[in-house]
Amino acid sequence: MTFYRTTRLMLCSAVILSFANSAFALDGNDLLKKINDIYGQQGASIAAGGIDVDGSTVTLKGASFKTADMGEAIPLGDITMDGVEESNGGYTIEEIDFADVDFNKDGAAVSASDLKLSGVEIPADATKGDLASLLYYKSAHAGEISVTKDGAEVFSIAGADATMNKRGDKSGLDFDAKINGVKADLSKVDDQKSKEAIEALKLQQIDGTIAMKGSWEIGPGTIDITEYSFDFKDIGKLNLAFSISGYTPAFAKSLQDALKTVRSNPNQQEAQQSAGLAMLGLLQQLTFNSAAIRFDDASITARALDFAGKQQGVTGKQLADTLKAMTPIMMAQLNIPELQNAVSTAVNTYLDNPKSLTVTAAPGKPVPVPMIIGAAMGAPQTIPQVIGLKVSSND
Repeated sequence: MTFYRTTRLMLCSAVILSFANSAFALDGNDLLKKINDIYGQQGASIAAGGIDVDGSTVTLKGASFKTADMGEAIPLGDITMDGVEESNGGYTIEEIDFADVDFNKDGAAVSASDLKLSGVEIPADATKGDLASLLYYKSAHAGEISVTKDGAEVFSIAGADATMNKRGDKSGLDFDAKINGVKADLSKVDDQKSKEAIEALKLQQIDGTIAMKGSWEIGPGTIDITEYSFDFKDIGKLNLAFSISGYTPAFAKSLQDALKTVRSNPNQQEAQQSAGLAMLGLLQQLTFNSAAIRFDDASITARALDFAGKQQGVTGKQLADTLKAMTPIMMAQLNIPELQNAVSTAVNTYLDNPKSLTVTAAPGKPVPVPMIIGAAMGAPQTIPQVIGLKVSSND
């Protein structure tokens, strides 16, 4: 008797657990839909041949990615999402692993490995226009990526990493990214003139890193890029930095809507005109805070002067002297004496001993972008004063 009671109890428990598991099973289709709600704002989508759900693991079988202007979708293979949980109508995912990429078309091949995202948050509503409505991930990683043409590697990276961090007060997020071991083989360029320039400048093999670091404050829509650098061996380091305000989630949505309108209009000429007017309207919302461009030379300047001088039958030093003499004359046409002197001094110093060249724009207070556009169209000579333009070298 006890045996039968125990057996019935076990069977009932199994049935109850079975119903419970069914009731709380993840909805893979809903997860994919919410992912596409985000990508759809950029005119892109992810499709899957099938969706497997196993506990907290969701696998998109035979996935592919496509944008509105692509002729055919890019196959992604299986995408495995581990540690998936529902969260306030959206989803959190501990890690997303992508299948290795091996894509071939028209003699060109792309391969990539070890692609993954960690700490992913999929919003319940991607249209709310706040921090919670954005696709978020704590970290992203890519292993080696290679591009080959007709069997020869022309571009590769050793790996890439990116991180995002939400601020505790939900006011914004900070981010950084770095691509290591960026290599390009320019030795196989067919055009003879280009080939001669590449050889003279010693650019047959390019090797370096690309990095970015910045933040986005949601309320005022302030994007502050403190570093966006391209650092290549025996060439130099180019770093861009800028800060603008007004790029709020609402602004981003308006921009996306304008792009959707362009894509959906069969009359592209009319669509482009409409987009231009829409962009002018959107620019009214942006404010320029600052910007800087800096180049630190690593021997490319001397090679460039020698090569350009040779084309004109002079030495690199003679060409540099010519440029130094021409700079004040060219700058005089702008009728801005202060800027003319600063640029001339910076160019002379740099060409005599190439180390660094810096251009900064730092107005005393933020300037509305329409004001800058108006100055550029009506009184271009006032631009340096409007944006606080300065030029320096070897500092």
